[in-house]
Order: sequence, then C-alpha cells, then structure tokens
Amino acid sequence: MQLQLISFVLIILHCMDYTGCQQHSSSRHRQHKQISGVSSGCQQGGCLTCSDYNGCLSCKPRFFMHLERIGMKQIGVCMTSCPSGFYGTRSPERNTCTKCRSECDSCFNKNFCTRCRAGFYLHLGKCQENCPEGLVRSDTQRECVPRCPAECEACVNSETCARCRPGLYQLSGRCHHVCPEDYEPSDKLMECTPQVHCEVGEWSEWSPCSRSGRTCGFKRGQETRTRQVLQYPSPFGNPCPEISEIKECLVKRRKCPGGRKKNERRERRNRNNRKDKENQEGRRERKRERDQERARDTGERDDSGNRNKTEHRRRRGHEADPVSPEDGLAQ
Repeated sequence: MQLQLISFVLIILHCMDYTGCQQHSSSRHRQHKQISGVSSGCQQGGCLTCSDYNGCLSCKPRFFMHLERIGMKQIGVCMTSCPSGFYGTRSPERNTCTKCRSECDSCFNKNFCTRCRAGFYLHLGKCQENCPEGLVRSDTQRECVPRCPAECEACVNSETCARCRPGLYQLSGRCHHVCPEDYEPSDKLMECTPQVHCEVGEWSEWSPCSRSGRTCGFKRGQETRTRQVLQYPSPFGNPCPEISEIKECLVKRRKCPGGRKKNERRERRNRNNRKDKENQEGRRERKRERDQERARDTGERDDSGNRNKTEHRRRRGHEADPVSPEDGLAQ
C-alpha cells in the first residue's frame, strides 16, 4: 500500500511537467508492475524498483534514497552515502537522505552540524553568527577557535600556529626566533628544517706511484686515493671531510721507454752548453788580454813623455846658468 502511494505521488509530480497526465495513464499498468517488484528495466545498480520517468522508487538494502530536483521534476537516486548538505536516516522500511539545517553546509544529523555555511561559525556542533567569550571567528575554517599565541599570525588552536609572524620560523606548530638543535632556518619557507650533514663514500685504492704524471724514470714519487661525496651538506650542516689524500712512495728506478733518445738529446744539449761556455770564456780571456795590452801601451807612452819633459827641463836649466868673473879672467 505504501509503495502504491509513493508511485501515485511521483506520477502527480510528473504530471506537472510539460507532458500530460494522459501519457501516464497509458503506462500506469507498466509502472504498477515495476512497483510490484519488477526491476529488470532499472539502470542504476542500487535501485530495487524504478520508474522510467521518476528513477528509483525503492532501494536495495544499505542504500539511501535521495531525490534530485531537475527543474520541476524530481528523480529518485539510490546512493551508498548521502551527498554534502544531507544526512542519512535508517528505518526498517527504507533509508533516506534528509537535508541539513539551513545554516549547515554538512551535518551528522539534524541537530549536529560538521561544517557551516559562509557567515556562520561552528561551535560544539552548532552553527552560529557569533562565537562565545574567549573564542574568535575563523573565516578560513568557519569555526570558533581560541585566540592565537602572540608569536602566531594564524593558528589552529591556542597552542598550534599555522603561520608565524614575520622574522620567526615555524616548527611543529611553534614559532621560534632561533631554530632548535639539529635544525636550521629556511628564509625561503620561514620554517626550521632538519640539518643535512655531508656523507662520503669509501676510499678508493691507492694509485700507482708516479711523479709528474710519469710512472718511470724516478725513485721517489707520490700515491693518491679519493672518495666521492654521497650527500652534500645543507648551509648549517657538517662540512665534507677531505676527499683526496697523497703520500710519498719509493720505487726501484727503471728507465722509461724511449729513454736512450732522451739521454742522447740531453747529452747533445750539454755538449752545446759546454761549447757555448768555452766560447764565452775564450772571448772574455781575449778581451782581458786586449785590455792589458792597451794598458801597457798607455803606460809606456806616459813614461816616454815624462822622460822627454825631464830632459827638456834639464837643458833649459843649463842655458840659463850665468858666467862667473873668474871664468872671464881665465880666458
């Protein structure tokens, strides 16, 4: 009897559409069969009985009946859970979706809202325009929340910050002037981020003993070994240790391939250098000899001039001596 009443109501709603009631009278017998339990024509999996014009008339167990309005028409839909703005009620006869209160965006039942519409704020399951004393309105959460701590710019509650004031760094809902140990400030994120320390791999084997890139022609050389950086440090993390090492090494001297030609070239250069040195010494010796000869010639000319000057002075002295009276009488 109740199913027949629901069918009659749906037919009346459909008569309000642009199609006339006469079209329903012609198919009333077919709808009556569907209401009686025939569900082969239902397209939705949750429908137990359905109508070609009004969708689901009844749902399978554990499904909720929800009426969707399309213009002036309502369509029955069977759903596993009710959409937002509705809550589900169960009864032995049928499960239905009921609309929440006007100030609720979503609800658990008619007396308990879980989210409010814009302009209302949730507190203890109620949506209200103003919050109780000690609480403030949060437009982002649409809830009444405790006042934020002084260092918070936005908060989740009285102890958890969602955003810190300028110059402070956030970590686990707290704001810090200086980040705790093992953390470092990130000016980009304005958060305290974990420090990252350098990590290096294992040392490689020691290289062969070498000197100036050669592995022959010497007795004392060097060996090297290296290791790779696996993790580079963050700005405040522990820096990387040395990634290369050098140690002295001794080897038995051995000639390099092609060393004879090198030795010949070296000896040829040495001979040329010796010749150049001998030539330079010969030139210097000849120059010294010339200088000495020039000095002797200059000295001899000076001595000869001095003797001529002395003889001339002597002659002039004899000519100037006067004749005594005794010498005149004797004559």
